[in-house]
Amino acid sequence: MTTTHDPVTLEVIKNNLDSIADQIALVLMRSAYSPIVRDSLDYSTGVCDRDGRFVAQGLTTALHLGSFPFAMANLVTRMGATMRPGDVYIFNDPYGSGGMHLPDIYLVKPVFIDGAVEGFATALVHHADVGGIAPGAMAVYATEIFQEGLRIPLMKLYDAGQLNETVTDFIGANVRIPRQVLGDLRAQLAGVNRGEQAMVELIRQYGAEEFRTYCRLLHDASETGMRAVIRAIPDGEYEAEDFIDGLGPDPEPIRFKVRMTVGGDTVTLDWTGTSPQVRAAINAPGPFVHSASYLAFRCLAGPELPNAQGYTLPIKVHAPAGTIVNPTLPAAANARGIVGFRVFDTVMQALGKAIPDRISAGGEGGAINFGVGGVMDGSHYVFGETTMGAWGGRPGLDGIDGAANLAANQSNQPVELIEAQNPLRIEQYGFLENSGGPGQHRGGMAIVRQYTFLAPSSTLTFRTDRRSHLPAGVGGGMPGTPNLNLLMRGGSQTELPVLPMEGYEVGHRDGFFQIMPGAGGYGDPRLREPSSVLEDLRNGKITADYAREIYGVVVAAGEVDMGETSRLRGAMSSAASDAHLSHFRSAQAARLAFGLALRDTGAEARP
Repeated sequence: MTTTHDPVTLEVIKNNLDSIADQIALVLMRSAYSPIVRDSLDYSTGVCDRDGRFVAQGLTTALHLGSFPFAMANLVTRMGATMRPGDVYIFNDPYGSGGMHLPDIYLVKPVFIDGAVEGFATALVHHADVGGIAPGAMAVYATEIFQEGLRIPLMKLYDAGQLNETVTDFIGANVRIPRQVLGDLRAQLAGVNRGEQAMVELIRQYGAEEFRTYCRLLHDASETGMRAVIRAIPDGEYEAEDFIDGLGPDPEPIRFKVRMTVGGDTVTLDWTGTSPQVRAAINAPGPFVHSASYLAFRCLAGPELPNAQGYTLPIKVHAPAGTIVNPTLPAAANARGIVGFRVFDTVMQALGKAIPDRISAGGEGGAINFGVGGVMDGSHYVFGETTMGAWGGRPGLDGIDGAANLAANQSNQPVELIEAQNPLRIEQYGFLENSGGPGQHRGGMAIVRQYTFLAPSSTLTFRTDRRSHLPAGVGGGMPGTPNLNLLMRGGSQTELPVLPMEGYEVGHRDGFFQIMPGAGGYGDPRLREPSSVLEDLRNGKITADYAREIYGVVVAAGEVDMGETSRLRGAMSSAASDAHLSHFRSAQAARLAFGLALRDTGAEARP
């Protein structure tokens, strides 16, 4: 940074830009129609400089944010010479427009000062439906993008302030719930309009030339900070691999392999060896995979690093074309989120080999997508949510129960609102005892969710994982616990795949019982403080038998028997993972039996 520019002013402008990105996010949230936006917070916002490089990003879905460079580079290259005040651009297409999947629709508004573009206000929203073969457009079983819904190439939604009603009419005619989708689109527009207003105020305060200079300084500071982060990682090559369990009733594991090469202040992530693209909707377009790859390093940098595009420059990503991390047309991609989470997990495992004292055990593996839709009282309804989550055990700290995944600042939807707005009843929502991975610092607990469908007929779709390939333990910590999906209808229950290659028709009072994965543990469970084990027991997170068999902690009369605990721990060779899973299965069976009893009696009680 040169001495001719004031560092205080730089900090003020940085914070102003961060505030503008968050203002866009808040206006959008408060104006949104659909729960997936308003309650799940599945959207992202950002502010870009005159060249389309982001200089600030909202506190929203982290996995989205590193995708903006691709979308904005395409927009500026193709439309930069023809932009006019009042223009607003819209697109979602992953093949040619820089999109990530069809539900994520971008709106971008250029910011003009004295007739020249000086920045952009942006918002990316996951819309509740974009058409396609399943309500909510998240069918894993789509085999090509043409089955997934409405592809929107880069075009103008507003031309010099004039709404292109053909675009909104076309969108409204192709979705099941046009009121929600067009309402969210208006909320998106309100957000970018507020961003434009605030940017104009800021740029006029300092002048366009000065603002450009400080934007360059933010990029420089962000790049310099990231290079320092990378220099702190020992030079070398580090490989890691992880898996998605696979598709359908007979899944074959889908491999993710990364070679991380650290040299000085740069790092290269090479995804050669990752599985080819698949004939299902989980393929992740390149921008999304770049974003997930950047994110692991952004987490290392901490909050002081400016959220400017410069931090991406020292990180090189190679994702071979035709793979699940860089598919080619016509690969389906609407359920691609699980690949982004797995990319993030794999990079974190590679980093764990280089800096093990700074990396946590595996989280729950990413958000579960649940979607159901049909006709109720003559009108279409679509309900979708992204349920998460649990953090893995960390150096010095337990994992967190019921927290958004590290890669997504999203929220589970409130039960009361779900039931008030949809023909659904939530029978259970809570934590499962004896779940998560044991460790010196245990993994976060698994979440149980049970639904009863109240419409005469609906179509159920979902996306899950981590049944066979569990969240990883670290440093002697045990793996997390597996996913379970059960469909309950006609007095019987059927276990469903993690990634089903079909939709399920469900009727009135059919049910769906789901257990999310629990996170991995960090460190040898025998080193866990007995007082922490006792606290978990008192809080109902584990049972006394579990404390004894897994942690070697003996509790008598409500207190730790230190003599017996020392004796037992001294005799333990290791805590057996099969015993851990046996306790988990017992807890799982008890919760399922409770849920079945509720359905059989029609009871309204909650656990």
